[in-house]
Amino acid sequence: MTAGTAPAARRRIRIGIDTGGTFTDVVALDEDSGELVTTKTPSTPGNPADGFLAGVRKVLDLMDATGDDISAVSHGTTVATNKLLEGKVEALGFITTEGYEFILEIARQAVPDGYGNSYFWVKPPRIVPADHVRTVGGRLDFEGNEIRPFDEASALAAARWFRSRGITTIGVCLLHSYADDRHELAMREVLRREHPDAVVSISSEVLREYREYERSMTTLVDAAVKPSVSRYVANIHQRLDEFVGSSERVPFHIMKSNGGVLSADEVVHQPITTVLSGPAAGALGAGLIAGRAGFDKVLTCDGGGTSTDVSVVLGGEPTLTTEGTVGAYPSKIPMIDVVTVGAGGGSIAWISPEGSLKVGPQSAGADPGPLCYAKGGTDPTITDAHVVLGRIPPHLLGGEIPLDVEAARAGIEDLAGRLGLDRDRCATGILEISAWNQANALRQVSVKRGLDVRDFMLATFGGSGSLLACRLVDILGLAGVVVPQNPGNVSAFGLLTVDVRNDYVQTAVARHSALDHAAVQKTFDDLCVKAASALDAEGFPRESHRYARTVDLRYFGQAYEVRVPAPEGDVDDAYAAGVASRFHDTHRALYGYDFRDDPTQQVEWVNLRVTGVGPITRPELRELPAAVVAADPRERAHRSVRPVCFDADDGYVDTDVWWRPDLRAGDIVEGPAVIEEFGSTVPLHPGFAARVDTLGNLVITRAGDSSTALLPPHQES
Repeated sequence: MTAGTAPAARRRIRIGIDTGGTFTDVVALDEDSGELVTTKTPSTPGNPADGFLAGVRKVLDLMDATGDDISAVSHGTTVATNKLLEGKVEALGFITTEGYEFILEIARQAVPDGYGNSYFWVKPPRIVPADHVRTVGGRLDFEGNEIRPFDEASALAAARWFRSRGITTIGVCLLHSYADDRHELAMREVLRREHPDAVVSISSEVLREYREYERSMTTLVDAAVKPSVSRYVANIHQRLDEFVGSSERVPFHIMKSNGGVLSADEVVHQPITTVLSGPAAGALGAGLIAGRAGFDKVLTCDGGGTSTDVSVVLGGEPTLTTEGTVGAYPSKIPMIDVVTVGAGGGSIAWISPEGSLKVGPQSAGADPGPLCYAKGGTDPTITDAHVVLGRIPPHLLGGEIPLDVEAARAGIEDLAGRLGLDRDRCATGILEISAWNQANALRQVSVKRGLDVRDFMLATFGGSGSLLACRLVDILGLAGVVVPQNPGNVSAFGLLTVDVRNDYVQTAVARHSALDHAAVQKTFDDLCVKAASALDAEGFPRESHRYARTVDLRYFGQAYEVRVPAPEGDVDDAYAAGVASRFHDTHRALYGYDFRDDPTQQVEWVNLRVTGVGPITRPELRELPAAVVAADPRERAHRSVRPVCFDADDGYVDTDVWWRPDLRAGDIVEGPAVIEEFGSTVPLHPGFAARVDTLGNLVITRAGDSSTALLPPHQES
């Protein structure tokens, strides 16, 4: 810099990075200009930090920026998810109340898919072996009253037992500690003194909610993923700081399962909140885009290299649940209601012992990947089937990754020969099985929840999410499909739209007729204080804090609750009556009946919840330039014609190939067609049409409905 020259003004660039099984997706937002830049880079499963930093460098180069310009980074990670799905839980210990050492064995009476499955269902392995469970004396009742004092001698014995056997990850769940945590805190102090190397999770900090089995399992899952998440987050943060080279640490946030983010420094203390980190970001991003496009009933379909994640978005907000599971493990924390199926681009096609064709859940992943990657893969995959049929081009990422079409053909032909099929019928069969796997997952989050899928649009995204979109419309009878711009990067985009969210819960069981309004008010206030303290630590000024209150209610004698919103205001008779009225309404909507007019059916309040929200500035979606009415879009966006097989009976048909970045608002593309862009491909089957709306989304419907039927009024042209 020459004398008298002022240093260049520092830009403010916020980056969202979603690490998937095959690709790492990156979206960067210039907070001053509003410019959005997207890119992808191959994931590096051996050390995810390498792919993470490669993505940061790549997007900064595209923006002509440096590490000094980074204002914050938000990250979606699958570290916790993969550890639980793969069952690779390290040696884990469990401490519980004396006499309750078999709580994990007793569990719940229900089996998956109901009692008709009970003869065949095999109980999954315990997360903690029976010989790794120790008990301590002492007892509290459900109101937190001490029946027997904490027995420090048995606590010392348990801590020393784990230390002597080298078990360094321990979950603690003592009976009724949701009501009073004094015994659990005492147990943690003993562990700190006697076994200082231990990583400990206590239930009163993980889930302050009743139901001992679910609270125990949730606490143990938190403990199980804590070492891996801590190592991963620390490694990424250190590498990021070294790359930036600043004296101040880069603000680094991790996506949580509840649709919020949390600072990396805090997430290591509550790692269970990240078990659905990646899928949650995608659902949020797709919900925001579809909402801005005017669609308020949306099913999302996030297709990656390893799996496909589906969810429901109503009014722009994904639905939440506290009854979720990850793999075989229940986790009773607030999470976006996502169902995952092993039907990603890398899912392997194989032959069962009975001789039938199967697809997934095994995946070739990113390394070695599908046969067409030419990196040593040995099994045909869904991606290979698409390549063979011509539905995706012989390259990925705009030509950055060439594909070996001949290797894919050879693999499909070998599989077809063993099945007694021709190559194209085998390839279309692979895709048909994959489509039905995805359709069944979509039914789980819609039809099984009492929703009519015919009223819903399907928002498809992820690298492989749109490849079977037309077939899903046929199978499910959907209203249509919305494909956002840069669909392969929607999850990373979602990370830039996410507020900081912290959830707090307190069980307080009471009949509505005898509700202590002052006690309910005090519990809400205490939870708000915790939420405010957490948001203060994240740097949000008090005037920006938002608090969302909800209550879990049920009819007396029911086993499970219904959650309803509880608005701001003092808790009194009128307030409580309003909450109960919402419960009756919600119960009828969910189950088709309620007992509003039956005084013998009493309402019971169970859990009080507060969510603290620290809002961020969301990126603005820019409108696409409109097409000139007289101009022919073929001159602008048509690239070539290639033979594509959409149906084995019809064989290959000459198919127009379009380049999506050159399409404009109002353009209509009719099938058969293939619409390509940098990170994704949309095969448009015969009988379908796609219209480009003002935000650049592709709105796909049956050809007769495509002109304006499913476009909101402000989108029509």
